[in-house]
Amino acid sequence: MGYLKFKADKLFNGFQFLEENKVLITDEEGVIKDIVAIENAGDAIQTFKGILLPGLINCHCHLELSHLKNVIPPHTGLIDFLCSVVTKRDFAPEIIEKEIIKAENEMYANGIVAVGDIGNTADTAAVKSKSKIYWQNFVEVLNFTDEKADENFNHFKKVAQNLAASLTASALNHRTTLVPHAPYSISPKTFELINTATKGAIISIHNQENEAENELYKTGGGDYLRFFKIFGFDKSPFPVTGKSSLRSVLPYFTNGQTIFLIHNTCMAEEDVIWANDYAATHGLKLVYCICINANLYIENKVPPIDLFIKHNCTIVLGTDSYSSNWQLSIASEIGAVKKHFPHVPLANVLQWATGNGAQALQVDSFLGSFVGAGSENRRKPGIVLLKQDLSFAERIL
Repeated sequence: MGYLKFKADKLFNGFQFLEENKVLITDEEGVIKDIVAIENAGDAIQTFKGILLPGLINCHCHLELSHLKNVIPPHTGLIDFLCSVVTKRDFAPEIIEKEIIKAENEMYANGIVAVGDIGNTADTAAVKSKSKIYWQNFVEVLNFTDEKADENFNHFKKVAQNLAASLTASALNHRTTLVPHAPYSISPKTFELINTATKGAIISIHNQENEAENELYKTGGGDYLRFFKIFGFDKSPFPVTGKSSLRSVLPYFTNGQTIFLIHNTCMAEEDVIWANDYAATHGLKLVYCICINANLYIENKVPPIDLFIKHNCTIVLGTDSYSSNWQLSIASEIGAVKKHFPHVPLANVLQWATGNGAQALQVDSFLGSFVGAGSENRRKPGIVLLKQDLSFAERIL
């Protein structure tokens, strides 16, 4: 078997930029073999303009909502956005599948190798069964009242079982877990059922996308009451705690989970400090997933990234869905972070998109970095070329 050799203006290994004139060497299947100085690399080196880095990790997406591309206009605000998603999901199955196929192809072509993907159905199973992307499937539970907790939990449990079974039969690249949707859509008993079912698992929860989420738990009022009316509730179905939404719901989790906090757009510093302390004390691991373009699309806001850096949070990147983004591109997320937070070193942001994402999804033994190359290693993370202006990424291998 022959070797392939790659060189670019810069080489990022998943955690840091390497010194100039380094050459990445793989076998013909893309397994990382070595990184050497150019004078020791021999001939037949492929040279590129831009940054070579491992395959990109998209830690938050809703592939099954791809048919909502350009359906919901930007800047509606979160409550109106949620109302639109709930009321505009009734498309023909063939349209849903067609758009799922297009979205998966787009992510693969622009260098995404693993996705933390939210779903309420098994609509994505056929596409995922043939995909070369690694899928962490988050089957999202929604249930407003304790009275319906067992019934609805069992429904989504069956969805997860069906999805996992359909993928196991035809694809190795997947893992499936049940997760809560958000503090504004999960009753106390439902949280308890999810906690019991997810011991040691990777889960996610949408967190503090809007100030109204905190108001809901502090007072029982606020803009979410409009959302609840769609489901026949005249008042909040959730307990008033007098605390922020995160402080109200994170204590339901006690079983050593890795918890992706998604969006965090309106997260206050006191909640960051409290959440990190709670996790450390109770054996949880928190991952802060930034979907900056979705935040801009929905509410024209950006998350408090400087706070997460200040408090040494584990940060990863996601695209969210086509219902709330102009594209499904981690390169565009990298570019948007650098545009709005130019002082954050590029190496940090690239690490969020590669090494951090792979570690958080627990796939870092084979994805996320070029580290650990050698004859005994079968690391095959994919190779991506990112343009120097961060405008575009494409899969090289």
